[in-house]
Amino acid sequence: MPVPKLLALLFFSICLNATAAPQHGIAMHGNLKYPANFEHFDYTELNAKKGGTLKQSVLGDNFDSFNPFIVKGVSAAGVHYLYQTLTTQSEDEAFSEYGLIAERIDIPEDRSSVTYYLNKMATFSDGRPITSADVKFSFETLTTNDKARPFYSAYYADVTAVELIDSHTVKFVLKNDLNKELPLILGQMPILAKHYWEANDFGTSSLKLPVGNGPYKIESFEPGRSITLTRDPNYWAKDLPVNQGRYNFDKLVFEYYKDNTVALEAFKAGEYDFRVERTARNWANAYTGEKFNNGTLIKEEVTHERPTGLQAFVLNSRRSKFSDPRVREALAYAFDFEWTNKNLFNGQYSRADSYFENSELSSSGLPSGEELTILTRFKDKLPTQVFAQEYKAPSTAKPGSLRKNLRTAIALLKDAGWEIKDQKLTHSKTNEILEFEFLLYQKDFERIAQPLIKNLEKLGIKSVIRVVDTTQYVNRLREFDYDVIVAGFGQSNSPGNEQREYWHSSKATQPGSRNLAGISDPIIDELIELVISAPDRESLIQRTRALDRVLLSGHYVIPNWFNPVDRIAYNHKLARPKVSPKSGVSIDTWWMK
Repeated sequence: MPVPKLLALLFFSICLNATAAPQHGIAMHGNLKYPANFEHFDYTELNAKKGGTLKQSVLGDNFDSFNPFIVKGVSAAGVHYLYQTLTTQSEDEAFSEYGLIAERIDIPEDRSSVTYYLNKMATFSDGRPITSADVKFSFETLTTNDKARPFYSAYYADVTAVELIDSHTVKFVLKNDLNKELPLILGQMPILAKHYWEANDFGTSSLKLPVGNGPYKIESFEPGRSITLTRDPNYWAKDLPVNQGRYNFDKLVFEYYKDNTVALEAFKAGEYDFRVERTARNWANAYTGEKFNNGTLIKEEVTHERPTGLQAFVLNSRRSKFSDPRVREALAYAFDFEWTNKNLFNGQYSRADSYFENSELSSSGLPSGEELTILTRFKDKLPTQVFAQEYKAPSTAKPGSLRKNLRTAIALLKDAGWEIKDQKLTHSKTNEILEFEFLLYQKDFERIAQPLIKNLEKLGIKSVIRVVDTTQYVNRLREFDYDVIVAGFGQSNSPGNEQREYWHSSKATQPGSRNLAGISDPIIDELIELVISAPDRESLIQRTRALDRVLLSGHYVIPNWFNPVDRIAYNHKLARPKVSPKSGVSIDTWWMK
């Protein structure tokens, strides 16, 4: 029997404005993997033993702050263990958040808001309860305090109001329903103790022990040498399903080393327990000796399924010498990855050709479908190669060669107005000489930059390496005071608001932002918003590919390489779950035998 028209309209109206029952978690697209009554994540072990001390290394020379949320200072290793968030992300789903401080989450059908119901058992490390007032204070401090990292103001820009429903219920009013991931990433916001920070200067880097709400507290520290955290026996969330099998060590010790070679030798001598190796030469040649032979130390490769993002030589396009994309493209032809991989990395790496490498989000082939439809909007303003050819980083593999690549670079530089005068590459109109500096804080990268520098010399370009200490490096990055750096842009399976921090025009001149290349392009700005507002998974993939393709066409970086495995070495007394999460090795699920 047909439904009367008026009744049908009324039914539709009710459904449209209905509010679903509060849930234990939120999935970005599709359904949650874990039901409301789940006991633990599949990649954790319920019988993981509690106890023992885990020692790890940190490459650096100092720290002067326990506040990782501000622009000023260098925060100590491990301080993220002091702070908890409203929700926690599972590591074996594309993007799902489950209740932590917030035990339930409520999102109306029209996505006009998100309401978090706080766990009434949640407390700070001093025993004070966590309330909705702390949540509002945290949001306002992170997004409006000019000393806070600018990441937060970009990440949560589409929140229009925060309403306190009661002492344990807080509602975020959203600008519109286009920012699909906003309810999830709001759950990732660290919750600060209002009563503590109102009595202390949030913007000052300090080694005063803070009030947190996480599984560990600071036991002792010595700036530049070490910091020790101890598991809080009164940690309020230790019995929650999301924490079962996690945070198993009684103590976490982070030892500081100024030199990576010294740190490696210290590991082999047994001075710490767990190490992630990021240097291919070390992995191929240095993990040998009696302790590896007799099983005291274990070397292992663990395959992961996470996007590797992009590591690259980042060119600061704020500098006039790098403002022309033809110059930036030319410099990429001077980097011989194939030689580097063979002679320095023992052939362990693959070349990166995407900002979203090792994932379905990476652009490939020629644009088609929704991606092509999106890019066609900007056809008159985009380089023709965006539509005509797939991006591939310059290669010297046969039939290519370094000589051919350098000839291509010379042609690009000439087209941009540069020519060699007195053996120096000089701009024909301004007489500016093209010379620049590689700013590094790890000596390991000198051996990678040196061959590139020699190839640049063949183009008449003089470049040098400057290695500085960690503090100076961090400060210069925050002020964009560099020519070329080595940096990585980590990505997830569900990109969204963080893309503003990486590439949006509004961040190009904001000190402390992650827009390291100085990108300022209205097309990229619009593509970022399309990614954020993607209505479903397939649309997210297509929109991200479009963003990737346009970023690559700007030649803001010289892509490096990637490896789809985690290279780890550890003491045999450590144990880990049989199942590794898709995101890779998670040390927080390990334990002492």
